[in-house]
Amino acid sequence: MPVPLLDIHRQHEEIEEELIQVFTEALSKSRFIKGPDMEDFEKEFAAYSGTKDAISCASGTDALILALQAAGLQRDEIVITVPFTFFASAGSIRRAGGSPVFVDILPDTMNIDPDRLSDWLNTNCAVTSRGVVHRDTGTRVAAIMPVHLFGQVANMDSICSIAANWQLPVVEDAAQAVGARWRDARAGSMGAVGCFSFFPSKNLGALGDGGMLTTNSSELAERLRKLREHGGQGYLHSEVGTNSRLDAIQAGFLRVKLRRLEDWHRGRRANAERYNQAFSDFEEVRIPAIDPRAWSIFNQYTLLVERRDELLNYLRERQIGCAVYYPLPLHLQECFADLGYSKGDFPVSESCSGKVISLPVFGELTEDEQNVVVSAVRDFYGK
Repeated sequence: MPVPLLDIHRQHEEIEEELIQVFTEALSKSRFIKGPDMEDFEKEFAAYSGTKDAISCASGTDALILALQAAGLQRDEIVITVPFTFFASAGSIRRAGGSPVFVDILPDTMNIDPDRLSDWLNTNCAVTSRGVVHRDTGTRVAAIMPVHLFGQVANMDSICSIAANWQLPVVEDAAQAVGARWRDARAGSMGAVGCFSFFPSKNLGALGDGGMLTTNSSELAERLRKLREHGGQGYLHSEVGTNSRLDAIQAGFLRVKLRRLEDWHRGRRANAERYNQAFSDFEEVRIPAIDPRAWSIFNQYTLLVERRDELLNYLRERQIGCAVYYPLPLHLQECFADLGYSKGDFPVSESCSGKVISLPVFGELTEDEQNVVVSAVRDFYGK
């Protein structure tokens, strides 16, 4: 039985009529940019995320770039993030004019290691009249960007405490974590700005690209609204922004989906729990480590395994969907060679990149399909 890594069609089948209605109404009104659907979706998303404001944009990458600009990032200034993440996390820093500085991840949750973050700041930085600056270069540190990887929120207690001590804004890369929680707070509600992606494969996916920013600062919200529309209102511009708006049709689609998101989360979490039980007796397989203070949405179900590439080929030969997120840490990517990092600089990230494999976990996955996946993994390891 072939098993897909993700089958969006199954999710859309049950809501197809509502999605078609959204498109038909938009077509009849010829309102494709902004409008009531976009405004209503922003309000509903803010309420869902527990934030004062939500500002939609064209993609998750744009959300990160806009957030960094609104947080005050200037050319060549430093933003601290992790090397084990999707490219957009660091790519957006470079696109916004800044320079990424990496700190390693925790070996269990694979999120940013707060101790390493604190160590880097204490070792390399000082507080001056210009803010936090690198002692050797004099370059200002503009922000900290934790990534909530695979649907699990990073340790925001520690991160926000460190950021407060250094008076640095936190930009949450919550692209994979819509609805995930740290204690009682949802992703995107704890930093200065939260950034979300609605890429179709996400738990809350558009039928195309889309993004969202969340904030509890009215000042930041106002600036973000200007930045997404060329830095102004109408034909008056206070700064240079960009054109990054969420289409009204996509906003309508996402409103339909947001109403079902918690049910879809429960489906993913149930599938993850079945995998956990099935693989709990493996020495060669480490199931996802979820911090007891976190509530994961399992955007991916990611194992750390021995003989990863052999297992990957074994599953693919049996038409079982699987993927590697991510095979090469960002500090080793060719485009970041000028940062001066070398292999061995971030051993945890490098180790994880050689062991991670993600299995199908989408909510509509059937029990029979999941049994096929489990059996194949067990067979590979001779269980």
